[in-house]
Amino acid sequence: MDKPSVVPFVSLTGTGPSLAPNKGRKSWFQKRRSTAKSQQESSSPPSLLLRWREALRAQQWLLLVVGVGFLLGRAVMLGGVAPFAAAFFGVVLYLRRDLAFWAALALVAGSFWAVDPMTAVTCAEIGVIYLLYRGLVLYERADLSHAPVVVFAATLIVRLFDTLLMDKTSWLPYVLTLVEAGLAFVLTLLFVHAIPVLARTRKASELRHEEWVGIAILLACLLTGMTGWTMYGIAVASVLSRYFVAVVAYIGGPALGTSAGVVAGMVLSLSNHGAASEIGLLAFGGLMAGLVREGGKPAAVFGLLLGTSVLALYGGSSSEMMASTWATVAASIILLLTPRSVTESLSRFIPGTSTYAQSQHEYAQKVRDITAERVEKFSEVFRQLSGSFRQMTQAGETARQGRDLDHFVNAVHERACSSCHRQQLCWGSQFIPTYKLMTDMMTAVEKQPDLMPTQMPKSWTRICVKTPLVLDVLKRQYEVYQNDLHWRQQLQDSRFLVADQLTGVSQVMDDLVKEIRREAKQMDTQERQIRDALDHMGLAIQNIDIISLEEGHIDIEMVHAFRTGYDECRKMIAPILSEILGETVTVLNERSEQPSAHLSTVTFASAKRYEVETGVAGAAKDGDMLSGDSFTMVELGNGKFAVALSDGMGNGVRARMESSAALSMLEQLLKSGIDERLAVKSVNSVLLLRSPEEMFATVDLALIDLYTAHATMLKIGSTPSFIKRGREIIQIAANNLPIGILQDIEIDLLRVQLQPGDTLIMMTDGIMDSPGHAINKELWMKRVLQELDVDEPQDIADALLDTALRQYPGGVKDDMTVIVTRLTRHQPEWAAFSWPGLSRMERPRTVS
Repeated sequence: MDKPSVVPFVSLTGTGPSLAPNKGRKSWFQKRRSTAKSQQESSSPPSLLLRWREALRAQQWLLLVVGVGFLLGRAVMLGGVAPFAAAFFGVVLYLRRDLAFWAALALVAGSFWAVDPMTAVTCAEIGVIYLLYRGLVLYERADLSHAPVVVFAATLIVRLFDTLLMDKTSWLPYVLTLVEAGLAFVLTLLFVHAIPVLARTRKASELRHEEWVGIAILLACLLTGMTGWTMYGIAVASVLSRYFVAVVAYIGGPALGTSAGVVAGMVLSLSNHGAASEIGLLAFGGLMAGLVREGGKPAAVFGLLLGTSVLALYGGSSSEMMASTWATVAASIILLLTPRSVTESLSRFIPGTSTYAQSQHEYAQKVRDITAERVEKFSEVFRQLSGSFRQMTQAGETARQGRDLDHFVNAVHERACSSCHRQQLCWGSQFIPTYKLMTDMMTAVEKQPDLMPTQMPKSWTRICVKTPLVLDVLKRQYEVYQNDLHWRQQLQDSRFLVADQLTGVSQVMDDLVKEIRREAKQMDTQERQIRDALDHMGLAIQNIDIISLEEGHIDIEMVHAFRTGYDECRKMIAPILSEILGETVTVLNERSEQPSAHLSTVTFASAKRYEVETGVAGAAKDGDMLSGDSFTMVELGNGKFAVALSDGMGNGVRARMESSAALSMLEQLLKSGIDERLAVKSVNSVLLLRSPEEMFATVDLALIDLYTAHATMLKIGSTPSFIKRGREIIQIAANNLPIGILQDIEIDLLRVQLQPGDTLIMMTDGIMDSPGHAINKELWMKRVLQELDVDEPQDIADALLDTALRQYPGGVKDDMTVIVTRLTRHQPEWAAFSWPGLSRMERPRTVS
């Protein structure tokens, strides 16, 4: 037995070889060292800073709970309804159990100093909520989702017991009890979202809808808790409500200012019958402040003073009017003293403001940049994988050639020379002549696999005494080598196919990155111009979204009220957009979102400068139902129109399968955005690998750009195509083999500039070979095309097929297919028209 070799363990850290048993000991020392290092870092200054931040956050929560709890404990609605304390305590108990005692203490203190004290009821509600909570904890059911039910049950039990003790016979107290319990249930749901937002230290990009509602209701409840407080004869609640209206109007405009005034007035009227007039007063003040907010804070203050003073003149006594005026003055002073940074921070969270829109735009831009960066990384990964596959395959092929020669020599040495008495002589002192003999014999076997011993030169027998045995060994090994070579070639082709596909995916991702990084611009000016133009026409436009104004790639989406049968989109809106933008705009699609409201969403896009008309005619061999030719005509979606024709080997079902498979794969690859060269190579590789039998087909592809009229012609083993331009016939031909025969096929890519009115004729060899081999087929086809007196594509295709069929009086000898494509300039259905006051729109510059 051979002595086993010791393979040293190689460290992955790159520090050199080491023994395997040391790996565990070294790893243990590293763990101990990292543990000691982490323990040392745990007492470092950054940890102290973290603890200080946690303490500050806990103090912030404590101040919030105490302050809000005290105000909610004082808050009482009309009729003695006070659902605020129970809802707040229930939320704090579930969210921050460690602060529940301080919340209870603040609520009790607030109820003690309330206008209508209800300290006993508040204490009872808090106690019942805590008992129910502890019971749920014992049964492991204390989940936050149960908090509204617990608060509802506690409020209903305490209030119902209090009503029964009063021994009242009317039904109103019982109704108010049920109302208070329901309000406590709803307030608990809202406080669950609102309280964490107020204590949030990290800035959020936007607030959810339920958070907005919860904050608004919580602020309203706090305002109710300030009822009865005065300072120098001025009600604090009135000052803060006016300040709230002024801030919202200054930031959000007249609409939000009016809404804030209505909400603030209604909140004040919940605890005071005399405050009902505040609703209209605050609403009008918010409207006036929002209308003049463009002049800054002084203008907003002037609008608020004007709005509240005008309505105050018509209601109440002079003392009430002066109290309202002084409350407005105090709120105005607070607004003027409010730092600009505070209003800007608030405007980031109020929809409809420019700052909010800018923050949303920045957030969307950040998301686009991150997405583009990740897609770009994926593209680079696919590109590197493609290079690795190619490099690995090429390196393996180079190394394989040397291994094949060594394999033959070793096989001969083991089976023929090991038992020969001249082994030491041949492979010792005469090594070079012996090696040359092996090379010559291998070359001879490769050229003539059935080489017989009698056909060997005598020079071989003089060198080797076992030449027939050596020849037999080489022939057997050559058969094994041929079989192995076939499968290795299949594996190599598969690797190249994978490499090509990875390259194509990388290219598609690169194009996607370019689209993602196309900076979205704010187009408010352009949207306003379009809206004004349509308003002058009397069209009811609900919404306009401009996605792109790039020339040739316009994308505008509108929502408008339609009237059945009038079709304003194509007859009026599209022509107006064409006049404003300076290029033809058409309706891409139209869908009804809300049929009951007669609203439809219409997408307008750039009309293509050119359009195509096609015609197809074909016949199967010997009158069969199934032809071996396949064709496709499809718009790829990127402004290009593809026309492809494929002829399978032979005819019938198998030929049809070959040609249709080639075109189906080619169509899908082109639609995905892969380059046409790579798409054809991929189809060729698939046809090579999918069947061990011979399977090939011709491909005749034309890609027509409908914006520039450039045509890219790609021909693989196909017959010539022709362009009919009036009386002139232009031939387009290529000389190469069909796909599915060779791995590295030759692709002839021809670019032609078409003109309006040009007709492209593509055909299979059944049409071209119909006159026989004795006639110049290209000249015959040119003459036939020149003599045609028809212009429609379908008429041309039928005429060519009839001409070819007349050349076969005894029957069709081969499958025939002809495709005719005519390029014409696009004629819009409705022409643009001028309208007084319309001006050409200035488009934003495209950022490359």
